[in-house]
Amino acid sequence: MTRNHPLPSRRTLLGGAAVAAFTVAAGAGTANAASAAPAAAAWPTEFPLPNGFLPEGIAIGGKPYAYMGSRANGAIYRTDLRTGKGGFIHEGATGTASIGLKLDRDGLLYVSGGGGGSARVIDSRTGALVTSYQLTDSTGHFINDVVLLGDRAWFTDSRDAVLYGVPRGREGATRALPLSGDWVQTPNVNNANGIVTTPDGRGLIVVSSSPGKLYHVNIKTGHATEIALNGADNVANGDGLFRIGRTLYVVQNRQNLIGVFDLDAKARSATLRRTITDPRFDVPTTAARFGNRLYLVNARFTSPQTPETTFTGVAVSL
Repeated sequence: MTRNHPLPSRRTLLGGAAVAAFTVAAGAGTANAASAAPAAAAWPTEFPLPNGFLPEGIAIGGKPYAYMGSRANGAIYRTDLRTGKGGFIHEGATGTASIGLKLDRDGLLYVSGGGGGSARVIDSRTGALVTSYQLTDSTGHFINDVVLLGDRAWFTDSRDAVLYGVPRGREGATRALPLSGDWVQTPNVNNANGIVTTPDGRGLIVVSSSPGKLYHVNIKTGHATEIALNGADNVANGDGLFRIGRTLYVVQNRQNLIGVFDLDAKARSATLRRTITDPRFDVPTTAARFGNRLYLVNARFTSPQTPETTFTGVAVSL
């Protein structure tokens, strides 16, 4: 674990030109407040992201700001959902990535580091890098998504059957939690991806992108129980997960859809209720909620990934 000082104000992306500083109201609020706040109908349902940004993760707190991470260089971009305008709050660096993100009540962003095998904590108000953790080596691993549960942030590794727990709000050792039970680790493809808490707050739900299964994970033992799917054969290309009560939203990226499932009381079965599709979807990855909308980023995995490639965030009604 290393501690770092605030980053300089110059913003770069893919070695490109600097962009102007972006000023927004301070404070990040809480995720719970976001679920109660109404989203004004006049707010844009689509907004641009920088060319070449390569987005994948998105997090939203109690105030109407979306934070998105770059696969290109680990930069963090913040958009005001009221206007669709945004700017960089955290400068990236060559060889760094920001994949999944979660925002806590203190305004700290917990960020998955992708192929670098790392996790970082970033102050969403200042953009400063607070703490970084090297969870594993950078060979054969991909730290993909993150969820907050109790005193730890839990990260998935898409290339290994293990979750990593990072202390929240304090220094301390990370915890590796090997996955067992029904868990099936398929070589050379992305397995564990999106992650959320169970409705009772005592366990975790993890989606395995290939072949597309949901698992209930015991946080004490790592034992994974496959969640029976009703009304769907699988959740292939399952990426980001988002849960409201016993309703689970599964973003299936290359299918360009969101599967909406009803969980049973113990999160051992999930029944497909409906799907959400939109012509603006272009391989959406993860989702975050504000008011009565889900906001997603289009990763455009099937398009050229160049410094000139355009990217957007989109919103759909719950």
